[in-house]
Amino acid sequence: MKLQHYLGGLENLGPVDFEKKVFVQEWEKRIFGIHTVMMAESAHLINALPKYSVDTLPTAFKSDWTWASLRTGAEGMQPFEYFKFRYYEKWLGGISGFFVSSGYIEPDELNTRVDHYRQEPDAPLPDKPSAPIRDQIVRYLMEGDSGLRPYAGAPLFYQGDGVVIGDPVAVDHTRLPGYLRNKPGKIVEVYPGAYAYFVNTGLDGIGEPMPVYRVAFDAVDIWGEEKSEPNTTIYADLFEAYLQPPS
Repeated sequence: MKLQHYLGGLENLGPVDFEKKVFVQEWEKRIFGIHTVMMAESAHLINALPKYSVDTLPTAFKSDWTWASLRTGAEGMQPFEYFKFRYYEKWLGGISGFFVSSGYIEPDELNTRVDHYRQEPDAPLPDKPSAPIRDQIVRYLMEGDSGLRPYAGAPLFYQGDGVVIGDPVAVDHTRLPGYLRNKPGKIVEVYPGAYAYFVNTGLDGIGEPMPVYRVAFDAVDIWGEEKSEPNTTIYADLFEAYLQPPS
């Protein structure tokens, strides 16, 4: 992942914020709710394992929106800009940018609404979802969206196999932690079935269904002896596209 999205093993990035509250401010709950509603109405759910009739929902939202959409927007931020904002401020920026770029709202209209609520913070908020949308949101929260998909192939690796993690070209979004690139590991579990990802990442290699593995790494192989506690093992779940046989 890019610098700002996986800081494992990097030094001098403190101080670390040990805030334990999920939502520090009330408005953050609403941003989480907006994101959840967008996922529950996402057009891609028509092909999900739970059979959702999202094409008949009484909503103007007709786009795909997943965790990948949210993360792609955040990972695309300039790193120094990224560190300036709080967690849910980054969510707000990504969601707002998506609605503008997708044509759901014009920039001037968004600015007008922002100014309105700044001047009248107690003004009524938009109406709550209609009953069909509310039912869809509840069902989505209960049943979710599984990445498990049919797959005709066989795993390339098996439990006990040694592997080396690849070093694919950097793309807009990846599921490979940067500190694992080019590191040796061992397969400790091959998960049953195969899994697709929400989006195709292109040269990064994930999107279509493929096996997923639990890989173990000796901490010393990642960070060196001086920066690792003895007898420490790091585990990561990784798509097959990121794994290579030892040379």
